[in-house]
Amino acid sequence: MLVGVVGKPNVGKSTFFSAATLVDVPIAAYPFTTIEPNKGATYARAKCPHPELGLPKCDARNSRCEDGVRLIPVGMVDVAGLVPDAHLGKGLGNQFLGDLSTADCLIQVVDASGRTDAEGKQAESYYPGNEIVFLENEVDWWLQGILKRGWSKIRGGGIEALSGLLSGLRISGKQALAAAEKCGLPTEKISWGDEDILAFAREARKASKPMVVAANKMDVPGAEENLARMRRDFPEKLIVPCSAESELSLRKANEKGLIRYVPGDPGFAATGALNSKQAEALEFIRGRILERYGSTGVQEAVNTAVFGLLGLIAVYPVEDEHKFSDHFGRVLPDAILLPRGSTAMDLAERVHTDLAKHFLYGINAKTKMRMAKAHVLEDRDVVKIVAAK
Repeated sequence: MLVGVVGKPNVGKSTFFSAATLVDVPIAAYPFTTIEPNKGATYARAKCPHPELGLPKCDARNSRCEDGVRLIPVGMVDVAGLVPDAHLGKGLGNQFLGDLSTADCLIQVVDASGRTDAEGKQAESYYPGNEIVFLENEVDWWLQGILKRGWSKIRGGGIEALSGLLSGLRISGKQALAAAEKCGLPTEKISWGDEDILAFAREARKASKPMVVAANKMDVPGAEENLARMRRDFPEKLIVPCSAESELSLRKANEKGLIRYVPGDPGFAATGALNSKQAEALEFIRGRILERYGSTGVQEAVNTAVFGLLGLIAVYPVEDEHKFSDHFGRVLPDAILLPRGSTAMDLAERVHTDLAKHFLYGINAKTKMRMAKAHVLEDRDVVKIVAAK
């Protein structure tokens, strides 16, 4: 799974990416600081089951557990900034759009302060809601262009031919069919006009690249007013107030042992000797961001993407349902992200193909009840898969 961080230049995309991943990337106040896509791992934040099970700790292996918070790694890519007419090649448009093609969902970072214009240049009172509209349009036109260039290969064919053209863009056949049906377009024999193709591209983008908006720079004057306006203008959008710079400062202070901070927490505790400048900066973050919004918004945006847009759940496979451990005695070692609605068989397939091949039943380690292969899993289930030897 891959989360794409997108937006126009100079809105704090690279700061957001660095805060979410702690990968050092070039950060500067001018357009196109990011040329090549930056890649790293961020974390989806979930509750670890070990406290509710009465266990003193877990032995997280494929993830991290901090104070009962399970941090599950998720791929993230930060791509070059997008400007109007990117689909025509303006700016780094073609590169940007190609880089985001493999993303499963998007976090669009906008400059909530309104201090940068459509191309990322310094400005006053620019409305960031414009960024939401033009980015979606650019992606739609880009997808339309790809379809039109390959149209001779699918004209007169069915949805299967169309799905083949879209497979490299992480648009599934199911998503393509749903998009066509939503537009009221025929799918057995495709013969669509330009407007039909654009309508389909728009629905395919919504299905395959769902997006949450991170309203960044909430510590800058003017941001609150723009956030309120965006929420009025785009009631259907998920818009998260965010200060990526604050999150990056907190994570670096935590890394240096100056504070105790878990990503997404509403506060932090000083654990080391802070000089006056550090103390002042951290208190500003506490009062201006954490106490006002409940978090810096970076972790909330990631969680909204993973658990909201993609509808994933965290499931914990074990081999001993009584000790909640694997065969090495490690307690709750792995957290696996699965689509909501996944079954015990789906979990078995993710753990090991042999488990799925010889599946007998699952056991809910919390209740000790058996699960059939079609049993639908719930978030934070702890499951043992029993297979024939």
